[in-house]
Amino acid sequence: MKKSYLVTLGLALAVVISSAFTKDEPRYKNLKVLPKNTTKEQMDSVMKHFTVALGVKCNFCHVYNQEQKSMDFASDGNNHKSIARDMLKMTAKLNDKYFNVKHADKLDADLEVTCYTCHNGKVHPAKFGVKPQQQQPPADTTRKM
Repeated sequence: MKKSYLVTLGLALAVVISSAFTKDEPRYKNLKVLPKNTTKEQMDSVMKHFTVALGVKCNFCHVYNQEQKSMDFASDGNNHKSIARDMLKMTAKLNDKYFNVKHADKLDADLEVTCYTCHNGKVHPAKFGVKPQQQQPPADTTRKM
């Protein structure tokens, strides 16, 4: 009995010591633009922003894995994900260069330009500004008698 107790204690101690010296694996796989140490709260915030800014759902950028019956968030199988990465880089450059936003590529920066700036809740931003209304000739204010 004493021997099994010591073996169990030794194994438990080995697990605790090994976990203390092992590095935590990154929470998310295949992050190429977002920081590798992105927290769940930050990721949820970023993804919610995409949903609102473009008016889309997860499957717009992510693929569904039929075998696992779940979304494969790490997959690069959907080209929209690549486009989103390029757009994140673009907005970070704009914020850094033109608005002097410090750490524009970080998730805690107060940004001036975001996805919503151009997309306004639509998948594709408008290609043209608001069409000017047809100018009506001024009403004839002179009275005829």
